[in-house]
Amino acid sequence: MRLKADQLGPALQKSLAPVYFISGDEPLQSGELADAIRTAARQTGFDSREIISVDTGFEWNQLAMSADSLSIFSTKKIIDLRMPSGVPGTDGAKALTAYCQRLPEDTLLLITSGKLSSAVLKTRWLEAIDNAGVVIQVWPPEGQDLMHWLQRRMQLRGLQADTEGLRILASRIEGNLLAAAQEIEKLYILYGEGKLDARQIADVVADSSRYDVFRLVDVVLSADVNHIFKVLSALQAEGIALPVVLWALTREVRTLIRIKLALAQGQNKDNVFRNNQIWDKRKHLVGNALDRLSDVELNKILVVSALADRQVKGQQAGDAWETVLTGCLMLASAQLNRKAR
Repeated sequence: MRLKADQLGPALQKSLAPVYFISGDEPLQSGELADAIRTAARQTGFDSREIISVDTGFEWNQLAMSADSLSIFSTKKIIDLRMPSGVPGTDGAKALTAYCQRLPEDTLLLITSGKLSSAVLKTRWLEAIDNAGVVIQVWPPEGQDLMHWLQRRMQLRGLQADTEGLRILASRIEGNLLAAAQEIEKLYILYGEGKLDARQIADVVADSSRYDVFRLVDVVLSADVNHIFKVLSALQAEGIALPVVLWALTREVRTLIRIKLALAQGQNKDNVFRNNQIWDKRKHLVGNALDRLSDVELNKILVVSALADRQVKGQQAGDAWETVLTGCLMLASAQLNRKAR
């Protein structure tokens, strides 16, 4: 059975399923959903818990062994299976399918994993889990959904905020729900329960967004010019070494050139993306960049990057950060590049 995250609470009040599968790349939501399941299970006598991590060298027969073993402390047991990649492999698929076809008594299997690809959603092992228990996919809230999430989170602490206050909070945490929860806790400690105005929130809430060079690359590929200035300034303020930023930028440009060459040779686009490790949501970003930029423009970005490298090393005059910004803007928009010239 497929459930949305906000449907889990009411479902747990009715009954416990023998298997739960939670997937997604939003750690706060995934963690709280798993906590809710474990709490409900403990309230019905599942006092024993065994944690199994699927990592390098893991043997899937461990799942069957755990299901067959009895605890000397409790007759009911939770098997907490953690599968970060979301891909169990051939042995794992067989083990999970077999488990769901022969559900052990007095055992609850809780599986948490990373985000699932569209291909995994069609697999037999996930279908077996779906038929035997509950599958929940966690999606980071955006836009109005994020505003509603923040509002509900504040209400849990007895806090209220107007629309402007919620917008300030949303803009500062940039989708980082863990940071949002921490900031709401800070607001509660400082003000206690009650209604907060936008000024109170703005005075307290820190800018909780944390930028790294890979986020910069994605922002550049998305051609979000205003965000490029913000991310690059944050990297500089945080003391990130400029050669690291420059490495990430030129690496992406060389990847785009390599992909363009392969596509020009008639190679399959999906295969080319896979060979260059372009996955999931980045396919759209990279695809747009390929359409937006020509080979000539990509090579000009490498020339600008080489200039920034010489400036970093003191071999040529000029501000290397400004030169990197120029390269980012060129990569973000061919039209902007032409205007700049």
